[in-house]
Amino acid sequence: MQRNLERCIAFARTSAIYLGTIALLALVVPATPSFAQASGHVRVKIVKAGLLVGAGAGNGVLTYRGHNYPFQVSGISLGITAGATIGRLDGWASGIREISDFAGSYSSVGGGAALVGGVNGVHLRNDKGVVIVLRGPKAGLEFAANLSGITISLAK
Repeated sequence: MQRNLERCIAFARTSAIYLGTIALLALVVPATPSFAQASGHVRVKIVKAGLLVGAGAGNGVLTYRGHNYPFQVSGISLGITAGATIGRLDGWASGIREISDFAGSYSSVGGGAALVGGVNGVHLRNDKGVVIVLRGPKAGLEFAANLSGITISLAK
């Protein structure tokens, strides 16, 4: 009986050490995104102008899983918009399961200002769960605080 109790205690200690090690690894080792939802690098050039209602268009390249996918961007913004700018944005797209998820309609709430030069940033999301975060310099004269709708089309 004493021997069985000693075995149970030894088993419990070994199990506790094993579970503790697993828990520690789960906290310390960073989680990597699954291959099914890899991130892609995005570069975009956008020309935008407006007075109350703004419009913009541009093109860019998504680098995803070692391939470059050119795309076009078009959009409209409603709100306080005045001026014209040219922006070059750089960032990441996440939540892509397949390349067709990248194309579609995105929405964004944002704003910015430029007087000859400035910095632009945008956070976009589409209905397929793709999130694009971009930032970069812009040149021109603009003040904007608006709700934007952007459409991305992959080049054929």
